[in-house]
Amino acid sequence: MTVAPTGPAFSVQDIPFSYRGSWLNISPVVAENTYDDDLHLVSHQTGLHPILRFAPTTAATVRATATLLTWSSGDGRIELTYDGPSAVRLRGMRLGMRISAASRSLTPFSGTYLYRDPVDGSHVLTSYETGRRYRLTVLAGDLGVDGAQALGSADRALTLAAGQAWEIAIEEYATARRPYASEATFEQLCRTNAADFHAFVDAVAPWRSARTPAAELAAYVLWSATVDPAGFLARPAVLMSKHWMNKVWSWDHCFNAIALAPGQPDLAWHQFQLPFDHQDEAGALPDSVTHSEVLYNYVKPPIHGWALRHLRRGLPRPVERAELAETYRRLARWTGFWLDSRRVPGHDLAHYQHGNDSGWDNATTFDGDRVIETADLAAFLVMQLRCLAGLAVELGEPPQRWTETADRIHAAMLEQLWNGERFAARSALTGRRRASTSLLDLMPVVLGPDLPGDVGTALARGIETHLTTHGLATEPVDSAHYAADGYWRGPIWAPSTVLIEDGLRRAGNVALADEISLRFRALCEKSGFAENFDAETGVGLRDRAYTWTASSYLILAGAYERRATRG
Repeated sequence: MTVAPTGPAFSVQDIPFSYRGSWLNISPVVAENTYDDDLHLVSHQTGLHPILRFAPTTAATVRATATLLTWSSGDGRIELTYDGPSAVRLRGMRLGMRISAASRSLTPFSGTYLYRDPVDGSHVLTSYETGRRYRLTVLAGDLGVDGAQALGSADRALTLAAGQAWEIAIEEYATARRPYASEATFEQLCRTNAADFHAFVDAVAPWRSARTPAAELAAYVLWSATVDPAGFLARPAVLMSKHWMNKVWSWDHCFNAIALAPGQPDLAWHQFQLPFDHQDEAGALPDSVTHSEVLYNYVKPPIHGWALRHLRRGLPRPVERAELAETYRRLARWTGFWLDSRRVPGHDLAHYQHGNDSGWDNATTFDGDRVIETADLAAFLVMQLRCLAGLAVELGEPPQRWTETADRIHAAMLEQLWNGERFAARSALTGRRRASTSLLDLMPVVLGPDLPGDVGTALARGIETHLTTHGLATEPVDSAHYAADGYWRGPIWAPSTVLIEDGLRRAGNVALADEISLRFRALCEKSGFAENFDAETGVGLRDRAYTWTASSYLILAGAYERRATRG
């Protein structure tokens, strides 16, 4: 009865087992940085909510590939695969399983409630936390039930005994759904899911080879973290993770869009546009968007002009004029937010109000003041303004207002923040300047050839001091402020790596760009696609299945393979 595994194998401790389009996953992660001993069916509608606990009746070894999850104990085995985005199928032979509600009702109105549906004989759990129902239909074998119609803190569980062959389906739905029926066998579902996944891999990483061994797993992280439109997400969305970082932040999405562009152009375009769907009256993008929440308490850096240029270069088709015009309007309003709402009267430079606005939440750049004018922000705005100028020309509009503003900000950045070796930050409140030891102060290297040669050379020297065996530490390892798991005060991050590598390469500093790319790719091949990494050991930190890390690997690996192919 066993199915041959397909796709890359991985640990479900690190990467959730999921399916493209689904808001469900199977994982031991039940809350932020919280792991249970058993795997759970987890829903990401209205948050991260463990719904059902899967406990084999005998201790079992878990193995996951792209389309098949298995529990094995001696000659006993349980297999799980997806039947579309809202259902899973499980079957067992000589190994039983207890499937219990992951939360109990503290009152008659909260938690979970289990009942048997008299219409089709299925068993249904309602979840107060997700506002959804979870229906279990027996396809083969017999089922034991505990806690049906119970209120309060009683256990609610369904048991499939080891002494039988059994098969069930579990579905997530809202209020009503036709009785479960599927003409596909378990094996057919596995084959269909494998074909879907492999088509995705072939589209986004057709260049992969033995030189880029993590490409398939990177593609799986993206494929499995994609959800269908629901709630505040009106487009298919690649969440940053199907662990606790289950949102779309307004700069993370850019890297996913770029990585997907060549092989999944429609999905890539949706990723770029997602935060713009929630642009406010001032032109600002939200900090983050997810199923049931849109946050505006912070913003994220305006890397969207830089990203749009890369995205369009990767797309296999030109963007239609109407789409381009709408994107131009959105990007202009986003840039206008920074120029109109984030510049002190009489100042050319815009400011952040907190480290979170920069995406580098606790970088040492923000240790002195937090409301500061920084060179990375200036550089991103210069690139965005130049992108707008190019779009204006394409659309038959005058570009002068964009180019003139870009030139003024570029000049002010050099005149007011450059100290000869690196950029300083300036308080928007007091005018006090302060240089830090953060890699953030070197980020204007992203301007590439748009920097004076001596400035670019000095920035490259500074960047080399951040380069460890595994990549670019956000704080030098010999800094008094360095912390191995210090978020932006030491660990290696994907976005800073990609932005810096790109700026260095465009400026002609190819050797350093190659070295940064090589070390980051090797890091991912060793340690996976964590949110960030210990700069000295390379160990993955925080959320271990982060899509912008996987996308950054694909961006750098694809570019490397193309260079290698060209010879």
